[in-house]
Amino acid sequence: MTFIAISAVTTGPVLEITLNRPGVRNAMSLAMVEELRQALAQAEATIGHHGAIRVVVLRGAGGHFCAGGDLKDVAAARLRAAQGEADGADPIAEVNAAFGRMCTAYAASPLAVVAVLEGTVMGGGFGLACVADVALATETASFRLPETALGVVPAQIAPFLVERLGYSQAKRLAVTGGRLGAAEALAIGLVHQQVTSSAVDAALQAVLADILACAPGALAATKALMAKARWSTPAALVDEAAAVFSRAVQGPEGQEGTSAFLQKRQPTWVPA
Repeated sequence: MTFIAISAVTTGPVLEITLNRPGVRNAMSLAMVEELRQALAQAEATIGHHGAIRVVVLRGAGGHFCAGGDLKDVAAARLRAAQGEADGADPIAEVNAAFGRMCTAYAASPLAVVAVLEGTVMGGGFGLACVADVALATETASFRLPETALGVVPAQIAPFLVERLGYSQAKRLAVTGGRLGAAEALAIGLVHQQVTSSAVDAALQAVLADILACAPGALAATKALMAKARWSTPAALVDEAAAVFSRAVQGPEGQEGTSAFLQKRQPTWVPA
């Protein structure tokens, strides 16, 4: 599929998606939101096939990650609502929900998701950074949560902020129109590693190597189990976790992993 608002390049088991509207610091239009969903769906469709995608990398073109939602889409939706063109629907809510569904898709993906954060990371871009399994930031990264200062609400971002940062830090950022540099983002757990711009590609490759050393099925099952663990007590998950573990041990990945360990070789899922 040909994309316009993003670019998508596959290198072996890695799909690198670049938000590609550098003239507006990669502000997230409805078209970009839809293309991000399509690119992820295409990657997930390869699971179980030869040459499957195993990792999705998100980054931005032109030295910035994402300046948040494109206000032109909101303005157009407001105009449709004012002119009564929505046939009872709420076009502003629909724009917002489209972004939320995209973030939810990435959060729930069985694939590993890595974000490379540079320059502006604002609003919706801030939320997308919170969705990633691994977030790397360069010293240029500047995080901003401006919604409340604009008289609006970080509606779709809020659950991911709370999940990533905890209630206290998420609330602090929301009520202060949060501004963070890369070092503070690292300190509060928003990002997992801070590197220099010159070292970011090497750092990304190291993270990818670590991810690709993990069995893809086990990685997906682990993500799914951890997602449930957020809302369950440990006791409530004992039996389900045991069943997940048993399937993994008896499955082809568990058998291959054990054999590789005993034979002192790399398992077959590690790229040569």
